[in-house]
Amino acid sequence: MSNIRSKMDIQEKQDRIIREFQALDDWQERYKHIIKTGQKLSPLEDEHKVEDNLVRGCQSQVWLVTDFEDGNVIFRADSDAAITKGLVALMVNFYSNEDPDTILATSPDFIKKIGMQEHLSPTRSNGLASMIKQMKIYAMAYKAKMAQQN
Repeated sequence: MSNIRSKMDIQEKQDRIIREFQALDDWQERYKHIIKTGQKLSPLEDEHKVEDNLVRGCQSQVWLVTDFEDGNVIFRADSDAAITKGLVALMVNFYSNEDPDTILATSPDFIKKIGMQEHLSPTRSNGLASMIKQMKIYAMAYKAKMAQQN
């Protein structure tokens, strides 16, 4: 039952992000929105800003840590660059509190639907793809761990 609810919730998250961005007039406004989203992200404690938590493939420094509570993956992240931190916050808000199957089954289609890829530099676009890949790797690891426990 919770899987069905989660899938619906993540689609609602996707739709909400699309509506938020479509309500903004231009990409200048959208960049401001991305930066504001990043400013709302709780900073990671220094103890988590270590080499092992860096997302490979990002030009800026991006740290990603996870917890697993009640069958859901909780992502926390931070970055040293304003726009990157905003992109990180979007992804953390999107995938956090979802079960591994939902994370693995759901692509962040909102990225294409709002035209974000055309407005990111190739290095930011690659970094975003690396972050999504890392989040899915964590989800796979938690799924495997759950399977071993059953």
